[in-house]
Amino acid sequence: MTDNAPAPLPADAPWIVMKFGGTSVATLPRWQNIRELVAGRHAEGARVLVVVSALSGITDALKKLCAEADADKRQAAAGAIAQRHYELLAHMQLPLPESLAVRLADLERLAAEGPGVLGELAWSALVQAHGELLSSTLGAAFLTESGLPTTWVDARECLTAVALPNQNERTRLLSAMVEARPDPALAAHLAAQGEVFITQGFIAREAEGRTVLLGRGGSDTSASYFGALLKALRVEIWTDVAGMFTANPRQVPGARLLRRLDYEEAQEIASTGAKVLHPRCLSPLREPRVPLLVKDTNRPELAGTVIGPQVREHAPSIKAISARKGITLVSMESIGMWQQVGFLADVFAQFKRHGLSVDLIGSAETNVTVSLDPTENLLDTDAVAALATDLAKVCRVKVIAPCAAISLVGRGMRSMLHTLSGVLAEFGQLRVHLISQSSNNLNLTFVVDETVVDELLPRLHELLIAAGAMRTDDGVLFGPSWQSLYGEGETPTAADAWWRAPAARARLLAIATERTPRYVYHLPTVRERARALKALRVVDRWHYAVKANTHPAILATLAAEGFAFECVSPGELDAVLASVPGDAPLLFTPNFAARSDFERALATRASITLDALYPLEHWGELFRGREIVLRLDLGRGLGHHEKVRTGGSGSKFGVPVEQLDAFLRLADAHGVTVRGLHAHLGSGILDAAHWGEVYGQLAALAERIGSVAFLNIGGGLGVPAHPGEAPLDLAALEAELRRVKTAYPHYALWMEPGRYLVADAGVLLARVTQTKGKGALRYLGVDTGMNSLIRPALYDAWHEIVNLTRLDEPATGLFQVVGPICESGDVLGSDRRLPEPVEGDVILIAQTGAYGKVMSSPYNLRGETEEVVLDD
Repeated sequence: MTDNAPAPLPADAPWIVMKFGGTSVATLPRWQNIRELVAGRHAEGARVLVVVSALSGITDALKKLCAEADADKRQAAAGAIAQRHYELLAHMQLPLPESLAVRLADLERLAAEGPGVLGELAWSALVQAHGELLSSTLGAAFLTESGLPTTWVDARECLTAVALPNQNERTRLLSAMVEARPDPALAAHLAAQGEVFITQGFIAREAEGRTVLLGRGGSDTSASYFGALLKALRVEIWTDVAGMFTANPRQVPGARLLRRLDYEEAQEIASTGAKVLHPRCLSPLREPRVPLLVKDTNRPELAGTVIGPQVREHAPSIKAISARKGITLVSMESIGMWQQVGFLADVFAQFKRHGLSVDLIGSAETNVTVSLDPTENLLDTDAVAALATDLAKVCRVKVIAPCAAISLVGRGMRSMLHTLSGVLAEFGQLRVHLISQSSNNLNLTFVVDETVVDELLPRLHELLIAAGAMRTDDGVLFGPSWQSLYGEGETPTAADAWWRAPAARARLLAIATERTPRYVYHLPTVRERARALKALRVVDRWHYAVKANTHPAILATLAAEGFAFECVSPGELDAVLASVPGDAPLLFTPNFAARSDFERALATRASITLDALYPLEHWGELFRGREIVLRLDLGRGLGHHEKVRTGGSGSKFGVPVEQLDAFLRLADAHGVTVRGLHAHLGSGILDAAHWGEVYGQLAALAERIGSVAFLNIGGGLGVPAHPGEAPLDLAALEAELRRVKTAYPHYALWMEPGRYLVADAGVLLARVTQTKGKGALRYLGVDTGMNSLIRPALYDAWHEIVNLTRLDEPATGLFQVVGPICESGDVLGSDRRLPEPVEGDVILIAQTGAYGKVMSSPYNLRGETEEVVLDD
């Protein structure tokens, strides 16, 4: 031994099991990656057991060999498989190891002999096992030659399959199960032989000595079996992606990496459609509590996904949305089934008889509907038809296919149902055949027509983030998006907030040192947003919705940028008239306003909006000879919460379309001209197509009226709040509006954004007063609450909250951020991941430039929150 040689590992050194799939072992560069990864784990002071799949494509080639009846063709197939390994050896510049020559000769012999006395299934299992036997033998030679002495281990000497009730010969040999529990004797036996080992995935041995296969996902499962047997420090599954994601990233490029999952969540995600991991591989690790990591072979620096025992210091969250296509539903209906003893037993006996396993079940008094998943069943039209024929003897049968199952997965599903209203509304427009909420409280599944899935999945993913049901703000659980990791299909992302810049942060801390609470407004951000909107030349006039923020400096800034103003009260009119030049256009759009409000507005230069019949019915002379704007209710509302939806019968705004003719008769009677139409359906909208739809509907109605010159399609431009939530695509908005305006070029186009212009410009500064623990919850108190910012209490608005004093420190604690107001609803943010706070720390609440100060109150006589303006 030289002085530089590493010391031998102690007998009790921990084990790390590393599994590499078919693509990871198929080329020399991939094996070089494996060599570096294994050497790195060994350098950590661990014994390493490498589990490998067959070279990519080899398992399929072996299956075809087994299906071939002609011996010569089988031998030709074996020769092609051997050639594939010879070519890889040549790239590795290795001579043919004797051990590999023996394996190849054995495969050639089996191909020549055929099933013979072994029988079809046992022979097929033994032939298919050669994929892993060959790749592991080749790998042992390469790693050893590369300076990493590696001991080859026959997995069949370690993994013994167990017979299960109701197993037939096929499943015993081709989809076997192993009971794996920590085996100190095996660990010691291997430790005596070396420090780095390589073995096979996918194969085991039954008690009678025959080689058996572990079925689909067998190599992942093998790694887990070995992890349990050796009670490994961890099991690592190396694949071609960074880990498990919140959705299939090839369908949803904005899908986020899942940094941490518990065993049950990961298994649920895998079993409901994710292909990265097979659900069977997690069960062996639960009892010994061995963590599993999913990593990218080509990007080992990425953190990947860690799967382990349940960690309770996390807020309930949807972790993933997944889909399975090819689902077949079998609907069984019988009036006589109600309280009929044994009916279900008779029904399910038919499924057993036909060898079909049931996945989802929904029942009613006269109907039971079940789903058949093609991943667990050999489904074809003949099998389903035969089942339906037998079921028809006891009930009416309807087969519905092809369907898809869309599953929302996350621990504590029932506690999140109240946040899913916007998500569930998407299903209200579809044919939903079956809804299933799992008894383990881990998933909610909808079975819909297969044709809608590809378009629906990205939309649902966005809605889950926007609703706060998928807690992408928790950096412990959620990592970067697929685009940011792999650079595929980049989508727009929200820019870094102005207050994160070091100079701005220092300035805010100084402002907070003087006193808190305080609102701070950043005028350059207001200007930047205003100019972005003004660049959309398709809009003829932009009105700032004054109710969002009435600070004189903001009004003056927007007037300088060429904005008109939309007011909803005489007080707002007075504020604008006092702060902006006399030529800035005004729009008055009240709701249930008193006659005196209209009298005050009519004395100004404002255009007047009516949204009910009553003003013309009772005060018609007030508007005689006037031009007015008519606000219509188009029959639906949009937004993240019912209290921000301003359309539909549940909203107090607008004249229903069915009352339009009545309004026009009243207008004619009083000599009133309808010069504009207005509709505003809600706030926080990020779908550019929405405004095109509103424009088109208003234009079609305007054609009936004849006097309309302009269309006001409202505001509600969304401001993304949650990490990973895509911002509104202004280019897409302009394209959508141009498309509709081309059809109706004779109408001027008005819009009235408020929050979009000022939300990001404002922050609320507060100070930590104290902390408190109650049960599993930790509370962080600050010196203001719903008296300053009522949006979270009023409509579950989500605002980013940071500890500005400790912005660069790790966020390790989970807190309920609350104020001093004597109300249980005085919660500014729930389940926020923050650094450990100290009394006096400055807390910043973001996106409070809109509907913050203007909605504040003197409740509890806490005093008024000051406002500070920054102009650089």
